[in-house]
Amino acid sequence: MSKKKSGNTVAEVTELVQPIVEELGLTLWDVRYVKEGAMWYLRIFIDKDEGVSIDDCETVSRAIDAPLDELDPIEGNYTLEVSSPGIERELILDRHFDRFIGAPVMVRLIRPDENGERDFNGTLIAHDKENIEILSETGEESVIKKKDTVYIKLDDFNI
Repeated sequence: MSKKKSGNTVAEVTELVQPIVEELGLTLWDVRYVKEGAMWYLRIFIDKDEGVSIDDCETVSRAIDAPLDELDPIEGNYTLEVSSPGIERELILDRHFDRFIGAPVMVRLIRPDENGERDFNGTLIAHDKENIEILSETGEESVIKKKDTVYIKLDDFNI
């Protein structure tokens, strides 16, 4: 008997793996299901204050393998990857922005702004559902629409 798929693989996987990851003393940073070339990847990003080790990744991978097979949220073949979000982690969810208020960030726009600039660095000082606000080293505050960005990442060179 085939299970009915909800169509939201990321939401299903997040709901399944979050309690497992937390039980292991880690934080679920993000879940992504992406196609690269001919291959599909299910990427689980985990985090903890003192940093993620390869052993943490292996432990999570082993812990979620059987429950993922049972849930079977993905039709077809895919590669499971469990890793750290990295030092230049991308900020996506509200909780990411909340955690890093006051941290240095790098922002890349999809298209250059009216001054021809695409890249901005500064301190994240505020955010809401649609915008972020950063403070540059020169003291200039900028409001940037999240939808206009390629990415918003931590700036590891300035942490």
